[in-house]
Amino acid sequence: MDTIENTKLSGQLAQRAAGKAQLGCASVDGRTRLRRLYQDGSAKIRLPAVSAGPLEAVLINTAGGLTGGDRLGWDVDVGADASAAVTTQACEKVYRAASDHAEVRVKLTVGENGSIAWLPQETIVFDRAAFARTLDVELAAGAEALVLEAAVFGRLAMGERAAQGTFRDRWRIRRQGALIHAEDFRIGPAIADTLARTAISGGAIAVATLLLVSPRAEALLDAVREIIGDRGGASVWTVTTSGKLLARLYAEDGYQLRQRLVPLVGLLNGRAGLPKLWSL
Repeated sequence: MDTIENTKLSGQLAQRAAGKAQLGCASVDGRTRLRRLYQDGSAKIRLPAVSAGPLEAVLINTAGGLTGGDRLGWDVDVGADASAAVTTQACEKVYRAASDHAEVRVKLTVGENGSIAWLPQETIVFDRAAFARTLDVELAAGAEALVLEAAVFGRLAMGERAAQGTFRDRWRIRRQGALIHAEDFRIGPAIADTLARTAISGGAIAVATLLLVSPRAEALLDAVREIIGDRGGASVWTVTTSGKLLARLYAEDGYQLRQRLVPLVGLLNGRAGLPKLWSL
């Protein structure tokens, strides 16, 4: 799996955290079963027991957070007619970087008529953090995807704010090789000043983007807008044969953001609902 590259920090080699993990699952007799599990370094995957529904996977970074020079890679392959929900054990923390940047690469592949729900808990960004994430999703014919990424810039309850730093998030979603969604979110180096702008978030420090690729997208739009309220928005498009719902939310802190994310994910994830760890 070519998701992690060796990194050399300026001036000298530094010992940094690195991890890569790969999960593959397939439909067997109407149930989604584990087909392949690979783990290396600080990237671990655990599979809670579920009686029914999609395979549930929990991603764990045993390094306890990310900082400059750290590299993580997650690769999830869902076979035809299979379904999986992927979350994280806890919020990922991105700490101050003395040099270089922390990097996370995610690759999701879904076979024909399969489905994936990518639902990590929030990324908490500390002051002077440097972070870059790429998310690549490849969908076969009839496949569905629910993709969420949320970030909180500082922890108000702890008296912390992310005043300076860099944060980059790049998404590319394809259906049978054709690009159906692309976006690049970048903020920094003056994170707090940028978030303070009325046209950005008016000082709110918690933001989230949620994308649903499914024929159900248009039918869910009104309910999604009701949950989001006036602190965000949602729209629906049809790209080639793909129905696509895109929602963006912002809030004053992570707690208020999650108050709306929980019912929103529950609605969009259908009968599978919320991952168990979201309810703990």
